Order: sequence, then C-alpha cells, then structure tokens
Amino acid sequence: MCGGQPAHVPVLVDAILQALAPRDDATYIDATFGAGGYSEAILGAARCRVFGIDRDPEAVARGAALAQKYGGRLILVAGPFGNMERLIEPFQPGPIAGIAFDLGVSSMQLDQPGRGFSFRNDGPLDMRMGRSGESAAELIARLPQRELAALIGTLGEERFAGRVARAIAAAQRKRPLTTTGELAEVVRAALPRREPGLDAATRTFQALRIAVNDELGELDRGLAAAERLLMPGGRLAVVSFHSLEDRRVKNFLRRRTAGAGSVSRHLPPRSGEPAASFTPLARRAVRPSAAEIARNPRARSARLRSAERTAAASFAEAAR
Repeated sequence: MCGGQPAHVPVLVDAILQALAPRDDATYIDATFGAGGYSEAILGAARCRVFGIDRDPEAVARGAALAQKYGGRLILVAGPFGNMERLIEPFQPGPIAGIAFDLGVSSMQLDQPGRGFSFRNDGPLDMRMGRSGESAAELIARLPQRELAALIGTLGEERFAGRVARAIAAAQRKRPLTTTGELAEVVRAALPRREPGLDAATRTFQALRIAVNDELGELDRGLAAAERLLMPGGRLAVVSFHSLEDRRVKNFLRRRTAGAGSVSRHLPPRSGEPAASFTPLARRAVRPSAAEIARNPRARSARLRSAERTAAASFAEAAR
C-alpha cells in the first residue's frame, strides 16, 4: 500500500502460485484485485499478463501505480467478476491460462470506516462494494422482520436470527439505524451469550454484506464465467473465508470434476451427461499454516480449492 500504510498481505499466496503455475507469455485473471497482492505475485512469478478485476472503483484507482510498475502487463478493469467475459473482451485477451478468486470483503474495505463494512469502527451503514444499489441501512429499513430474520439466519448462519431481527425492528421503530455502531450495539444487546473470540455482531454484518452485494449469486456467475474462459489446461484457484462460499465452490467443482467421467476416465461419457470440465488439483481444500495465521490473522478461516480445465465443453454449452 502507498502513503506509509502497512503492506497488504495476500492470503495463501504461495498456494495460489503453486495452483496457477504462472508461465511466460500466458494471460491470467485476478478476479478480485483488491490491493493487488495476487496480481503482483503472479506478475513476479512469470513474464505474463494479468487482468485485475474489481467492482470497487477505489481499488481500481489505487492499483494505477502497480499497473504502471509492470508496464502494460497489468490491465485493471472495473466491474463485478461475474461479468468478466464482457469486461475483458475489448482487450482481446486470447486464451486464459489461470483465474484466481479471493472472495468476500477485502481488509482494505474493512479498514475504512466510511465504507460501512466493519462493526469495530463507527461509520455509515453502507456495505456496498461498488457504489450503486441498495445500502445496508436501506435494506434493513425495507425488509419485514420475518424476512430479515431469514436473511440473517441463512446468510449469517446466526442461530439467534429471530431475536436479532426483532431487536433491529424495535430499534427501527424508534429511529432508523444509519451507522455501523448503532447496528452493532443493537445486535450485541440482543444476543443471550457470546462466543469467545467472536464479536456478537459478526454474523449479522456478514449476512447483510452478502445480501447487499449479492455475493453468492456473483460467485455462481463468476465460477461459470471462469469455466467458459479457461483454456484446456488452464487453472482455477478460489480462496473462500466462510462455509457458505466454500460450500458453493466445493459443489461447483464436485459436479464439474465428476461429470460423465465419474465412472472411469477410460470409458466414453455416459449418454446425456456432460463430460467433466475440470480435474481437481488437490483432494482437499488447502488451509493456511500456523505460521501464516500468526503473520496474518485474516488467513485463519481461509480455504483454497483449485482445479485444472479439461478440453470438454462447459456445462452450459453441453446442455444446449
């Protein structure tokens, strides 16, 4: 980072490089550019080209110095990664050899109170990764109590979602909640007990952030786009930070790596079933070492899943 700020520490970066295996003259996509940690690591590992995509215009603007450093090998593009095909098409990218995802909110966004992602510092209750659409404050003002409880229970995996939603609705009747501090205080007061090491507001804030940014829908679109873009032999690497994301990635790859080839790779595809579009690179998700967690506590819940693209058609193409 610039301006004397501490450098951003990308999570599982060595494992990402091992999965992608960057090579000279190839093209890669960093689908969640953020502070540019993955992009810089890939560019430093090979004489290649990287498209850095981010829906946050501030992240793209901050990356200008890094793009200048690599003299045309880093191309920054603003927009959601679910639209990556359309976003990079004007640059005539050619075959894509690897795509990396670092899911969820970035540490830089969390560290800016004005973005409204964090319950640790008071700021406007916003949570939008881009600068358009409905804010978190507008969302909780619009949703009926029952729908808010369902959202917090599903996307936040909060067991006391009903109690939290009732408390939010009661507070809203007095006056609208417009700051992160106000919301966090309401949530903390609503919960009967707290888990050691976990702020009581964590799950509610997670649920609202996911909903505001349609993160799970965006992940589905991004994975499908990656499947279509990757060349045969191209690599996909996805780092997730909570079970909702990881489960979606796991299920996507399980289906794509099974396909019609699940009986035997030596037999032809079974009638009516698409051939496997990916081959797994590891049997299990890669987790950070104790040393990495000590250096970077954000890595604690990280999981990396990776796979290599086969020559088969994407599942969407096979279904036509």
